[in-house]
Amino acid sequence: MQEENIFYTVEMQREVRDFVANLEKELADYPPLYERDIVQVRKEQEEGTGRYVKPVLSDKAIEREIQGSEGTVTVRAFIPEDQINGVYLHIHGGGWVLGRAHHRDDDLEEIMSDCNAAVISVDYRLAPEHPYPAAQDDCESVAMWVIDNAMKEFGTEKIAIGGESAGGHLSVSTMIRMRDKHGYSEFSGANLVYGVYDMSGSPSLRLWGDRNLVLSTPTMNWFFDHYLQNEDRMDPDVSPLYAPLHELAPALFTVGTLDPLLDDTLFMHSRWFASGNPSTLNVYPGATHGFERQPTQLAEKVRSRMRTFISESFQS
Repeated sequence: MQEENIFYTVEMQREVRDFVANLEKELADYPPLYERDIVQVRKEQEEGTGRYVKPVLSDKAIEREIQGSEGTVTVRAFIPEDQINGVYLHIHGGGWVLGRAHHRDDDLEEIMSDCNAAVISVDYRLAPEHPYPAAQDDCESVAMWVIDNAMKEFGTEKIAIGGESAGGHLSVSTMIRMRDKHGYSEFSGANLVYGVYDMSGSPSLRLWGDRNLVLSTPTMNWFFDHYLQNEDRMDPDVSPLYAPLHELAPALFTVGTLDPLLDDTLFMHSRWFASGNPSTLNVYPGATHGFERQPTQLAEKVRSRMRTFISESFQS
């Protein structure tokens, strides 16, 4: 078990503190997410209206259709023109309700270039139109395709996986399903960024309250209620914190202390390591949910650290 944060300077902490103060003021001018219409929020995300920035699409992205258990699943792919060291299977966040694969084009293109990685991002079905287990089924289908075709398509068997928030949850769920249902435990690394691992609500989430720093307790409950219907929220397939975690990939866990999901990462990191998997934990004081996308020096350093981890996972 390892903890880092060696590059988080006092100057960077001040910058993050100032950014968070301004962010909280900005968010106070908008109604909370749990009072909004989902369709309207999705439209604002695509158009870059309200408090959202319009996605910048990469001309290097390729869309493909993968056969899933209930039809096709769209993936957004970034393929290096020359050497490929491994495949990075990416799963986006958005509380299983919002977000699309193309919203991360800039990050995924960076990973492709810096890591010499073929990046495959899953555009899974969203709730409430497609509740549990639709998102997990789609990610499982794409993972099976990547595993079956990595050597033929990309000339490598090295496959790392990762995602942010709900994408962290779906990444762990996918690894567990691949191990238990398909006998595959060869992921080379897991880049798990402020993930959700306890759908019954970890202590930090339950105690957070209404304070809106991107997330809040009622916002997360709104996400849970849209994705889950009458499921047992402590079922291991729903909440991977309660699943056996043996024979999984070396993981890099990343979270900020001003994230209601802090305990999800702390608890999962501890269980990951105790289950026999290499695990590195990076906790950033004063950072919020989504902090690696904010315009700060810390965000740039953290994204670079993640890319280094992905590159190193291909070399193991």
